[in-house]
Parts: sequence; structure tokens; C-alpha cells
Amino acid sequence: MLRILRIATVLLVSFSAAVLAGQPDSVKEEADHSMSHSSQASRAPKSTLAVGATLDANGRLWLARVEDQRLLVSRSEDDGRSFSKPVVVTSEPENISSDGESRPKIAVARDGTVLLTWTQSLPQKYAGNIRFARSTDSGRTFSEPITLNDDGRLTSHRFDSLAIDGEGRVAVAWLDARDRDAAKERGEAFSGVSLFTTQSFDNGASFGRNRSFKEHTCECCRTALTWTKEGPVVLWRNIFDTNTRDFAIANLDKGGVRRATRDEWHVNACPHNGGSIAADRWGKLHLVWFTNGTARQGLFYKSIDGDWESQPLAVGDPAAQANHASVVAADKIVLLTWREFDGQFYSVQMMYSTDGGESWNEPARLMTSAGATDYPVPLIDHEKILIVWNTAKEGLRTLPIERVTARR
Repeated sequence: MLRILRIATVLLVSFSAAVLAGQPDSVKEEADHSMSHSSQASRAPKSTLAVGATLDANGRLWLARVEDQRLLVSRSEDDGRSFSKPVVVTSEPENISSDGESRPKIAVARDGTVLLTWTQSLPQKYAGNIRFARSTDSGRTFSEPITLNDDGRLTSHRFDSLAIDGEGRVAVAWLDARDRDAAKERGEAFSGVSLFTTQSFDNGASFGRNRSFKEHTCECCRTALTWTKEGPVVLWRNIFDTNTRDFAIANLDKGGVRRATRDEWHVNACPHNGGSIAADRWGKLHLVWFTNGTARQGLFYKSIDGDWESQPLAVGDPAAQANHASVVAADKIVLLTWREFDGQFYSVQMMYSTDGGESWNEPARLMTSAGATDYPVPLIDHEKILIVWNTAKEGLRTLPIERVTARR
């Protein structure tokens, strides 16, 4: 971590000169949503842009992507310059949700167990299943996928999130419409859907029964999970009062719901804009989210430490549609990434803190693309920071922060 602290200090003075080299020259009309290293293109047919990525305990990059209705997993020993031969997780084709707010999730336990969740889209409108598979031989083979939602209903189960403690505990959360459907069958009103969860205590070998954790949640925004010293904490867009769609957090072990934002976004519609959460080793929570409320509009960051909360900090350029941010944390390093669009190029933006979110550097533009793109995925451990960005034009781009400073 001292190495990362030194890197971050150099970044304070070197980013603006370092990140502008090697950007694409041509410009074409941008698509709304959208593999190789940043200088190499690999555009396989029928592939999707939203990827899952993680770092294991040895700093290796793991990638989960969808191609031809198959979920594939590969890993890189060199920060994304090259990848192993992809291993097929889904033996039978599945319509896997992998764009916009939805992507496959991947995590690697300390013993090398590789865990995956994803949303299987069904032909019926909004219907889907939460799926799971794992590898106990370091990604060489995977178990037959199973469906985690246990209701047997043909209804909406989607926007899954995955978190592990690394030692055998696995938590999965998702948005689930079974409570709403049951209420309608009884002739009762029901706003939104519900937050459901299940957990495993044996590294994914088995899961407990589904648990309805919170009713009346927004139905169309991604959920987010992080593991803290007190267990798994989930972030989701909740429905407060009649139709106020602000964010809530809760510890899945302890229960209880805490309102995390008070933006007063009153809307009877789907924002399609979830938040992101990370925890440092002291248990301090770091949140980033988008709102269009009456109290504030745009992209914001805040931290929560026990009963204390920081004031929301505006992030990015609203005129450039700053949106769909992610946050990661390791010790005192907190890093935010998000996507912007200037009318010609999509860009990956980043800002970071070296003091646990108390102060921040100026935003830096890391990469641009003139084609459809995924949202940037930041990764951090105690040795490295890595940004993963999948693009239609250039393919998968991975940017180790050390290499940015080396290009100075």
C-alpha cells in the first residue's frame, strides 16, 4: 500500500500530461450502450460489452464476458496485455444480461475458488433468473450453473450483486418481483419490487433459502454489495414515502435499513441508474451515485463512518453526462471512475483520495473512445490499481495506473 501511496502522490502532478497520448483520431456517431489490450482490437461477433472483472490475492486479473450466449472466464498474469484461453462456464447457451446496468459478477476466494453470478434473461418481458457457478480448480473447470432464486415463478429476478469475505462466505443480492406478484394476486397494491438475498458459508457449495430483505425497492437500478468487518453491506435505490427514489444501505447480517441519500428524487419511473459502494479495512463506507432530485442533481460521492456521514461531493461534469460511477477502496486510497461524453468521444474519468475520502485530486481523463462503450470498472488491491474498459472500437482496454505515470 505504501507503493500505491507513492504512485498516487506522483499522479497529483503528472496525470494531465500523461493520459492524453495514444487517443483515437477518427470520430463517428456514438451509440447509447455499449477484448485485447488498449492498443489491440479483438471484436468477436455477437459479443457484448459489459464485462465482469476482479483481482485475486496474487494480483492476477480475472475477466468474465459473454460471447455467443456463453459465459467465458479468462485470466491475465500481466495486467491485461494477454489472457489465458477462455473457459466456458455455461455449457448450454443462455441469454445472459450483459449491457448497461447489468453485467456478470466474478470473485476469487483466497483458496483460488472462482465464483460467478449473472442474470439469465427469459423470453417473457422482464423475466429472468439469478444464476451461479463456481470453479474449485482455479478456473480450469466450472460447476454446472444453478438458479439461486428458489420461488419457481416466471417473473423478474435481476440486477444481481456478489460479495465474498475470501474465507468461505458468499453473499448475493438482487431485485425480485415475487412479492409484488403475490400482492397483485391478492388484489393489493405494491410499489416497485423487493430486495432478496441468499448466502453461502461453504464457498458456494450450497446456499441458504432466499430471504426477502426489503419490500418496495426501485425495480430497475443495479444493486451493489461490499464486505465489511461486520459482514456484507448492500446498497440499493429504495422507494421512500410515495415515490421518492433515493438510496438505502443495510448490513445483511444485522438487518435494519438506513437511508443513505436525501436527494428527494420524486419520480414514478425507472432511473436505470444504480450506485456503487466500497468499504475500507476500518469499516468506513464509500458511496457514489447519480440523482436528479429536488435537493441535488448529478453524480455525487459521500462516506459513512458509523453514525457520521460526509456531505455529498459533486463529481464529474454534468454537461458531459457524468454518470454510472464506481468506487473502490484499499486502506486510505479511495478511487472513483465514471464515464462522460463530450459530443464526440466517450471518456473514462477518474479521481482519487489518499486520505480516506477527506480530500481529492482533480479529475483526470484516462481513456477515450469514438465507439460504443461499457462503463469503466476500477479494481484495487494492496499492490495495484487497474482500470478495465471494454469498447466496441478498440476492444478491451486495461490501464494499470503505474503505466500511466511511466508514460510521463
